[in-house]
Amino acid sequence: MVKCIEWSGNSLRIIDQTEIPRRLVYQELNTIEEVFESIQKLKVRGAPAIGIAAAFGLYLGMKNGNYRDKADFLSQAHTHSDFLIKARPTAVNLRWALQVLLEKVANQPEQPAQLVDRLLEFSVLLLKDDQERCNRIGHYGAGLIQNGMVILTHCNTGALATAGIGTAVGILYTAWQRGKFFEVLVDETRPLLQGARLTMWELQQAGIPATLITDSMAAHAMQLDKINLVLVGADRIAGNGDVANKIGTYNLAVISNYHDIPFYVAAPLSSFDPDLTDGKQIPLEERSSQEITHIWQKLPITIPEAQCWNPAFDITPAKLISGIVTERGILNPPFEESIKRLNFKNYQTQEV
Repeated sequence: MVKCIEWSGNSLRIIDQTEIPRRLVYQELNTIEEVFESIQKLKVRGAPAIGIAAAFGLYLGMKNGNYRDKADFLSQAHTHSDFLIKARPTAVNLRWALQVLLEKVANQPEQPAQLVDRLLEFSVLLLKDDQERCNRIGHYGAGLIQNGMVILTHCNTGALATAGIGTAVGILYTAWQRGKFFEVLVDETRPLLQGARLTMWELQQAGIPATLITDSMAAHAMQLDKINLVLVGADRIAGNGDVANKIGTYNLAVISNYHDIPFYVAAPLSSFDPDLTDGKQIPLEERSSQEITHIWQKLPITIPEAQCWNPAFDITPAKLISGIVTERGILNPPFEESIKRLNFKNYQTQEV
């Protein structure tokens, strides 16, 4: 299985996901600016993966600095963190990972030179931690899958989106390894085709039978009883269970509900933001109109003066969600209560 993000010893090594499936290209990132650009331009993407990338980005931004004392070190670390958070606003994992690092180094008694080493140490632990979280999500979610099922996915939630096997697609990997036989329908996921380019590529690598469909075909497939389960990921989950995920997720939740098809979200606890009471408070990223007017921002597909609106995410209300698969098990409605019972704020920071 590919590793989309890893520490090489001196630099952050990523797979440039804008090149898949044409070719598999690795890049070495050596500065905080390179990490920022890679996140913003979707060379590294997926909520857990961009959180880990940001953590290493903070280290790269701090490792060669000059600091008068610990207070100056922490001040500059917060400045770098604020810079990285602006790369993409919706996925809370980015902010969460940086907050974990800042809290950890603030509690260390050491001086700046040693605190730089701690930043790297904690970043490596975050990477390993995400791998384990993915494994546990796969373990709990695999029970949802039965032989003969057809499962619909949206966007990309596999190894390319995390440091491990993935979230929703990680569940598919785990079930397949346990000997379950099923098929996957893959939404293309316009406008950047993460399903067509990335998920189809990953499932092919794993040998899991998959069929690509356009986003507009999902309702028709459900009407024909061709889908038994929908599995998606999440970029941020509010305290009431509302989910921000790739644009088009809300469509799937609505039509799944209409056709009585189970709709499950898979996400680590680092994707939860319990301070937000509902999804209306989640900031939704809007991206360049060129992503809509051009194929891969190169080949024009409409008139030059076409007006566009390109929200990258939408909000799925909790009432449309059957369950949320986490590394601590499957949360069931009412989500406001099940999320509170997790007491996951402490759990999140104790992982590292």
